[in-house]
Amino acid sequence: MSAGIDLENVCCDFGTFRAVDNANVSIRPGEFFSFLGPSGCGKTTILRMVSGFIEPTEGTIRIGGKDVKGTRPNQRPTALIFQNLALFPLMPIWENISFGLEVRGVDKATRRKKAEELLKLVDLPGAADKMVSQLSGGQKQRVAIARALAVEPQVMLLDEPLSALDLKLRQHMRAELRAIQQRTGVTFIYITHDQGEALAMSDRVGVMSQGRIQQIADPREIYNNPVNGFVAGFVGENNIFEGQVQQAAGGMASFVTPHGTFRARLGDLGGKAGKLYVRPEHTVLSSTPATENSVPVTIGDISFEGSFIAIHATTETGAALTSEIRNDGSATVPERGARMFMSFDPARAAILPDANVRG
Repeated sequence: MSAGIDLENVCCDFGTFRAVDNANVSIRPGEFFSFLGPSGCGKTTILRMVSGFIEPTEGTIRIGGKDVKGTRPNQRPTALIFQNLALFPLMPIWENISFGLEVRGVDKATRRKKAEELLKLVDLPGAADKMVSQLSGGQKQRVAIARALAVEPQVMLLDEPLSALDLKLRQHMRAELRAIQQRTGVTFIYITHDQGEALAMSDRVGVMSQGRIQQIADPREIYNNPVNGFVAGFVGENNIFEGQVQQAAGGMASFVTPHGTFRARLGDLGGKAGKLYVRPEHTVLSSTPATENSVPVTIGDISFEGSFIAIHATTETGAALTSEIRNDGSATVPERGARMFMSFDPARAAILPDANVRG
């Protein structure tokens, strides 16, 4: 079974510091939901409030429709996986996994059987009698997941569990975690500062900054249609132009900048000033200008990034811009020092306000 989680106007204060400010989110049963943001944005505080280790200063948290105010962590249908995993080095793997069942008074034979079933689920059959020291980082990660699943939680809470792994193993474990979540159907709430993890694994993502949830949407919506400059900048790279909006109509607007006047999608500025954001992969370099949204540039450094090539350029006013081309053999890489035009489709650029912050 899995349970949904609802946060209604949840705030959390530490003295005079507000770590979480008016959080509202409904996480569906069986959903893989990630909170994404930089260190200190409040995402781990939300996780600890859901798990019961911290009580909210204001607001209500419901798990499976039940208000959990005053409910102790061990009485909630949740399991928390810490960043350091916290496995017991002197216990064999099967005892690590079944420790929560032992605390609940389950007999040894039943505990052993359950541990072996879970080891198969996390693709570690035959590891029951090994010690923690005999496992790789990825295997330890799977054991921690199996141990959390042993107590049959309705909600799994994961606090940056992959941060200590190397890049290749992190990428492999993303797929493993997602597959385990889909096999079990348990609601996963995942905390990360890594946009790649959040986008690759999640059904939906909540992006946070300075204690506030900035946007909640599925990964494609977050990346392609960010609601403000913080989300656009934190989830991916951008070329950013400062300027002023003119002639807004039909969801589009002209944007006057020191580099020229551009057309772009107009976000909800809420009466505030905005900036124009366009992702490097949405730009095109050519020897002649496009009919609109073209900037004359001089090509600078060229960075080979594996699957793509990053081409760094400067405008006539000295502003730095970046264009990306796929490393598929079909694109022509310009020479350093070449004078070209960087262009972009108005539909792939957006005029957005800055982050939603406390007043």
